[in-house]
Amino acid sequence: MKKVLTLVSVLLVVAMFLGACAQTPVAEPPAAVEETTQPLRIAVVSPSSINDLAFTQSISDALMVLKAEMGEGLEYAFTENMFVVDDAAAAIRDYATKGYDIVIAHGSQYGSSLQEIAPDFPETVFAWGTTVDTFGLPNVHAYEAASDQGGYVNGVMAGMLTKSKIIGVVGPIETGDAKLYVDGFVAGAKSVDPDIDVRVTYIGSFSDVALASEAATTHIAAGADVLTGSAQMVVGAIGKAEEAGLYWFGTQADQNAFAPSTVVASQVYHWEGILREIIALRAAGIMGGHTFSADLQNGGQVINLNPEIELSDEIKAKVEEVIAGINDGSIVIPKP
Repeated sequence: MKKVLTLVSVLLVVAMFLGACAQTPVAEPPAAVEETTQPLRIAVVSPSSINDLAFTQSISDALMVLKAEMGEGLEYAFTENMFVVDDAAAAIRDYATKGYDIVIAHGSQYGSSLQEIAPDFPETVFAWGTTVDTFGLPNVHAYEAASDQGGYVNGVMAGMLTKSKIIGVVGPIETGDAKLYVDGFVAGAKSVDPDIDVRVTYIGSFSDVALASEAATTHIAAGADVLTGSAQMVVGAIGKAEEAGLYWFGTQADQNAFAPSTVVASQVYHWEGILREIIALRAAGIMGGHTFSADLQNGGQVINLNPEIELSDEIKAKVEEVIAGINDGSIVIPKP
């Protein structure tokens, strides 16, 4: 009898324990905390349209490359056609006020505005080009293109192609990467034959398509059978070259498809390498103070030959030789 009571007591204790366990809710593991990483936000203010086949398109193309690489980790905004500097300054300030991480003033004419605005936004990285001046400000980078290099390569090809020994150049304003390109082109053409007459016209505008067309027409009337030029207004000059059945050499963006029977080659800017460096510096806490250069050696400039234009093996070999010579320093581009 005593053993039976003991067994009953044990069963009652077990039953009470199980009942208590059934009534006690099991604690659920804490919900996972989602990481909220904000995308990098870049804004660009530029003087012309993003499809200008020239300066603005080159930075737009670079951002498209970065967007493909970074996906949702990058957001970017564009304010284009800011011909009026005061309007550009307002746009630059607006982007900084809205908290964009990097604001790019893509135009050498925006320098004085940036110099005034940047100190008001010490947490914003600013960059502008093409120039080497950071104004000594801790949150301003500068970037430029060594466009005389690609200009020299294009000039060599032009010198080998011209039959009339007259080449026309349509320039915008004699400054920045436009002047570098023109000077390099002239030097390249004359390296082939010092007697080649390279006629340079600066029209005094980056955007006046009509003036560029007039300058091209004047060169053609003077006997030029090869033309080149720089800035967004050159679409007018390319059109005149196409009408006359002449050769054209492009710079800044790829112009080959615009006039495939006319454009022999384009020196194309690839700003994405410089933008990657600026992004990396910001991640390391360095907001400004650096100057960057896009050139043939670092891939910031690329010579795109137009596959629609049949070039001789001699010209193609010369292009490779000249690029290699510029990169290894055996070819030094003379200054005017």
